[in-house]
Amino acid sequence: MSKRKITVLKNVALITCIVQRGLGDEIFKAAREAGAQGATINFARGTGVRERLGILGVAVEVEKEVISIVVSTEQVERVFEKMFIAGNLDTPGMGLMYITPLEKAATYIPPEILEKLEGADD
Repeated sequence: MSKRKITVLKNVALITCIVQRGLGDEIFKAAREAGAQGATINFARGTGVRERLGILGVAVEVEKEVISIVVSTEQVERVFEKMFIAGNLDTPGMGLMYITPLEKAATYIPPEILEKLEGADD
């Protein structure tokens, strides 16, 4: 039985962005251009002040997209800013973003990338 090695990433953060449905792809495109490698995009429902103002004052459920991206702490500010601008999050009602520091994360890293990372630590 072969022994499997877990590569642990420690200097990473999770950027979560919640926006109106249909904006996720554009926001991820901006994040990728800023250096993000990938994203998970989920659909959700949300309500807020604007949704309560529907016809006859009845709450209206609104479809949302939740974009989750794990990036290195070196990239987090640049990616966050590009996502914020792409999502027009400085406009009321467009969405919300936040950063969560991660204590530890693990995923597959190709051997050639892992060698470069380990060489940079020396």
